[in-house]
Amino acid sequence: MNLKLLPCLAILMLCAGYLFSQNQKISGKVTDAGSGAPLEGITVRVKSAPKGTQTNKDGIFTLDAPSTGTLEFSSVGFNTQEVSINGRTEINVQLVPAVAELTQVVLVGSRSGGRAKTETPVPVDVISVNQAGLPSAKMELTSLLNAAAPSFNYNKQSGSDGADQIDLATLRGLGPDQTLVLINGKRRHQTAFVSVFGTRGRGNSGTDLNAIPESAIDRVEILRDGASAQYGSDAIAGVINIILKKDVNHLSINTGYAGYYDHKFNTHFKSSLNQYESAGAIDGNTVTIGANYGFPIGKNGGFINLSGNFLRQGKTFRQVLDTNLTSSGGLPINTGRRAHGDGSVTTGGGMLNMEIPVAHSNTTVYAFGGYNYKAADAYAYTRTLHGYNPLASGHPNRFPITQKNGNAIFVPGIMESIPTPGDQPDTIFNPHIQTHIQDASLAAGVRGSLGNNWKWDLSNTLGRNDFHFYGDKTFNASLIGTASPTHFDDGGFSFLQNTANLTFTKEIPHLGAGFNLALGAEYRYENYKIYAGEEKSWRNFDPDTLQASGAQGFPGYRPSDVVNAKRTNIAGYVDAEWDITTKFLLGAAIRAENYSDFGFTSNYKLAARYKVAPHFNIRGSVSTGYRAPSLQQINYSSQFTNVQGGRITEVKIAPNYSPITKAAGIPELKQEKSVNASLGFSWKPVNALTITIDGYLVKVKDRIVLSGQFDASDATLDPQFRDTLNSLRINNAQFFANAVNTTNYGVDIVIDYNKKWNDQHFRALFTGNLQHMDIDKINVPDKLNDSYLHRGEFFSEREQHFVLASAPPVKLGLNLEYGIHKFSVGARVTYYGKIVLLGYGFAGDPAKEGTGLPGDPNLEGTGISPLVALDSDGTLVPEQFNYNGKAVTDLYASFRFSSHISWFLGADNIFNVHPALGYVPGAKLSAYDGETGGPWDAVQMGFNGVRLFTKVAFSF
Repeated sequence: MNLKLLPCLAILMLCAGYLFSQNQKISGKVTDAGSGAPLEGITVRVKSAPKGTQTNKDGIFTLDAPSTGTLEFSSVGFNTQEVSINGRTEINVQLVPAVAELTQVVLVGSRSGGRAKTETPVPVDVISVNQAGLPSAKMELTSLLNAAAPSFNYNKQSGSDGADQIDLATLRGLGPDQTLVLINGKRRHQTAFVSVFGTRGRGNSGTDLNAIPESAIDRVEILRDGASAQYGSDAIAGVINIILKKDVNHLSINTGYAGYYDHKFNTHFKSSLNQYESAGAIDGNTVTIGANYGFPIGKNGGFINLSGNFLRQGKTFRQVLDTNLTSSGGLPINTGRRAHGDGSVTTGGGMLNMEIPVAHSNTTVYAFGGYNYKAADAYAYTRTLHGYNPLASGHPNRFPITQKNGNAIFVPGIMESIPTPGDQPDTIFNPHIQTHIQDASLAAGVRGSLGNNWKWDLSNTLGRNDFHFYGDKTFNASLIGTASPTHFDDGGFSFLQNTANLTFTKEIPHLGAGFNLALGAEYRYENYKIYAGEEKSWRNFDPDTLQASGAQGFPGYRPSDVVNAKRTNIAGYVDAEWDITTKFLLGAAIRAENYSDFGFTSNYKLAARYKVAPHFNIRGSVSTGYRAPSLQQINYSSQFTNVQGGRITEVKIAPNYSPITKAAGIPELKQEKSVNASLGFSWKPVNALTITIDGYLVKVKDRIVLSGQFDASDATLDPQFRDTLNSLRINNAQFFANAVNTTNYGVDIVIDYNKKWNDQHFRALFTGNLQHMDIDKINVPDKLNDSYLHRGEFFSEREQHFVLASAPPVKLGLNLEYGIHKFSVGARVTYYGKIVLLGYGFAGDPAKEGTGLPGDPNLEGTGISPLVALDSDGTLVPEQFNYNGKAVTDLYASFRFSSHISWFLGADNIFNVHPALGYVPGAKLSAYDGETGGPWDAVQMGFNGVRLFTKVAFSF
């Protein structure tokens, strides 16, 4: 050893000893500079040393540090602050909120306590409900999000049984039940409803977002990335996290009115036709009121926040009023659906959000939950007695009769006499389908902290949805000799979900630039029930079965449909985020689950973000996902009336375990599996401008959908299948099946410019989603893979187009707003790209009779290679509906009378834009063969036209 180094080593040792001897215990309190409230979870570090800690719920911290060192205080949403110790043992700090970032802190996708929106490794939209909702005619949460988020999509349904009142939404074009919904980070239950008729997302359930009062919501976070490994089943497409308000001593009341003024297609403006149901010149009249108030509890920051909402919306009535077939926009009388439009709904409910810190401890008790009731009424398809109109189909067996082979009983107030071209009045009635929906939930938990920066959270979340059907102004025609009753209890279904969750998280500030570890376990119980309607709602009382059975429009659920299914799920997960450096973030998650009914699965996720420059981040992720078949899909059973290709038929949807399903060769349902990948960037070139662009790829295997219908009269069916149908007196049957594999890919774009100066502000927000979906494979069971006909009945071209149209290929939005002093004006333009759908098919070629190939008349009304005949010469052409891309423009203005009252006024779809009419040019006599039975299919832009609105917001 070189002896000359000994003096140097001695000096270094003395310095180290001196520095070590100067370490001292330092404590203090961190508070908000604005409110003075203690701040929990603030990272306190010794600068340039691997030492650090976090503040507790009282804002208190303690750590050892050299007396001459510097402490760094940092947290998302606050400006970082450095403080020199200078020998002090007590240091109190007030952190200043970083206003530009505070409202953009997101909790979903991370268990580390939140990150700024631009700092996340995956894309997250943050939507303020008040900011999006007040300057808009949209009155419900789903419609607000549809306009605000680039890859959030939904289609308002009409004439679709329960789907009229459950607005099932999708992310990135996937299924409604492939998006998980959370409230305050806890799993929200799904609706008991499953889409089976007249709707996009057929065969899927989902979450009723509109059952959550808007007045209770502070903001909505939409994680646009697969997250099954983090949150479990249903998160293939992403996660919607709804954050409830925590306000105290603040009363807010929002009230509003909206109504549609559609001078082009509202049936009111041509009531002289005497053909259609109608209301006023302004229909769909909607009134809503919501209130929120919070009370402080105790002296430690506790609160209880209460909210309530009420909404009442009237029906709309839309038809083509020009009946001159020689004009470009003329169509014949719609004899199959004389009451076409949105149903009416009355809904109300409340919600609470509560947190109570336990005095002199690190523990907080919390709870949130609510109740919502919804009563709705919608028209079913028209029943026609004689069919004197050449385009009508007479069905006397749908009407009550005086005696066997007797005359129909005319019931005033329900039946109407309708003029026809031959001056022979016909008799019709429009059954009503009513739904009463109850939705209740309650989450309760306790969270706290242990030593060594460990935090824990124990919770239980219970939710139940009950969906009850009624038939009104309708008949059971098999009750011969009477026209009563005219109101029926059709039964329904319910879904209950209980989730218990325990999570431990630990921040390790000195590992790299920060490391967060989360460990958790979850236990979930689910129960799905179908309960039968009253006997008269479903039974056939005619011994010869000539008269139609059950309530017309929606026959009740039968005792044979009744089910009480249960299952449990247990899961464990590990979720970690590591800021390896201040620039490089790496996240990973793995989750293992075991279902009592279909077994074990495991999934993973890797995500990363790299800060190329102070305001430019590259981010990406790769993950696997899964979705267990829901109890609804496994157990749903019903027999209902369907109208397709102008034919009214009775259809049985057989549950997965049914003898019919087994005889058809449909295998047991299994989990859907997915692989997700995303790559993008976030950029903040100046303080007022944020740009994010994210590309994605999602491959899903074994997606569960509802099959087409198989006809018992088809002699080419497998003999065992056909015999089973006939023995159970079933004419048509369909099933849930893992039918398709799909690939979705696209790009999301968000450009947000928000500038404030003096008493003025300007905002420009551009959102865009460009996407494409491929159907990679149709998984036809062996028994049904024997012919073109059976393959088509399993999943026809028509059904394929509905899957492909789950989201438009292009969706662009631009919102411009300028305000000065108390006055603001704005405009929103939303462009929906072209989608293509198919009809059921009205026509066939007699020369191909019995071939089972395109053109065979036996394929009419099945959706298999659908054809219609041209009016001029009968030439058969494909029945394809081209809904070309169109833009909808909204205008609004607001005036703030004072800090307590603001007034909003405007109109959505100010130019009264409608979708293209859904018919084949040159084949007008075959119109109304779409999914709704009206002039249009359900498309995102809607078909109700201009919607005027005014709203008033009170704040005290």
